[in-house]
Amino acid sequence: MNILEDFIKKESSAGILLIFVTIFALILQNSGLSDVYNNFLHTHVEIRFGHLQIAKPLLLWVNDGLMAVFFFLIGLEVKREVMEGHLSSMGQIALPGVAAIGGMVVPALVFIAFNQGESFALKGWAIPTATDIAFALGILSLLGNRVPISLKIFLMALAIIDDLGAIVIIALFYTSELSTTSIVIASVALAALFVMNRLKVAKKAAYILVGIVLWISVLKSGVHATLAGVALAFMIPLSSTGTDGKTFSLSKEMEHDLHNWVAFMILPSFAFVNAGVDLRGISVGEMFTPVPMGIMFGLFIGKQVGVFGFSWLAIKAGIAKLPEGGNWKQLYGVSILTGIGFTMSLFVDSLAYNDTQIYHFADKLAILLGSFLSGIVGYFVLKSTNNTEPLE
Repeated sequence: MNILEDFIKKESSAGILLIFVTIFALILQNSGLSDVYNNFLHTHVEIRFGHLQIAKPLLLWVNDGLMAVFFFLIGLEVKREVMEGHLSSMGQIALPGVAAIGGMVVPALVFIAFNQGESFALKGWAIPTATDIAFALGILSLLGNRVPISLKIFLMALAIIDDLGAIVIIALFYTSELSTTSIVIASVALAALFVMNRLKVAKKAAYILVGIVLWISVLKSGVHATLAGVALAFMIPLSSTGTDGKTFSLSKEMEHDLHNWVAFMILPSFAFVNAGVDLRGISVGEMFTPVPMGIMFGLFIGKQVGVFGFSWLAIKAGIAKLPEGGNWKQLYGVSILTGIGFTMSLFVDSLAYNDTQIYHFADKLAILLGSFLSGIVGYFVLKSTNNTEPLE
């Protein structure tokens, strides 16, 4: 339980940090420092090795590079939970699994209902399907012991499955034209990682070097570069034997090493470069157009209806059980919190609309408003509950 509590503590602290970073980015974008902020985002950064060149603005180095590390950590967490954690048996995976499906399907349908017939707008159907685990656990941390640990585990497992769903969605729906040469190189790198895994290679440096080759080739292939992080994570051995003959987990070591970097540097960096919405250029009327409405209603209404509705059906059908020590009202409160999409929703938004600003930041503001409403309402619903209320 110490590993789990440590995970929740770090994610909760990161969620609170994200709030301050977001506010700071909003202040910069909507003040006399907006030009400084935007120039910083579009600072040209280039790395060249002979004929190999990677040149991107700083914004894309964060979104394509640092976020690949974030997805690498997500991949390590998913692998650990599936192999030996809270997703390792059908009994454990049933409730968060069913809830996660509802939390992806219903928000997507809500968005589609608002934007049917608009082919470009429909590219954003996956924006409200995501849950930001750091923000959600950050809200839960403010409630202390009012929320039982079982519901925190439920939220964590649901968010991890949610992230896995996001990975699949990105792979299937948000790829551009593919480069055959780059895909071949990526396949060779992946095969090399697989062989290293089977041979129980226990050197971090070896996996990192091949992982960099994998990331560059995936970046150049047209498939989104963050998927390289997930693929690399699945190839890191969960159990290895050191030169001294002792058994250890290279996967867990790397997960532990990365957690603070991701929680306190990578995610805040992503929030800083993506959350700076120019509120001065958004009219009230724009917020009532289909895309922002689909995002806001998808996050705030679709998420809670999908997660709580599917959970209720699973529990009533005997497929799953209500989290131990929790009650229906608490489950509903946690379901509302899953509408905090924030970093993942902003990330999918950048893929869907290629940061074209065609909606004048109204789409990004809708993510912030939908997430804000979910956080505030979820907090007060949970604050009004107690563990002595009946389960049924």
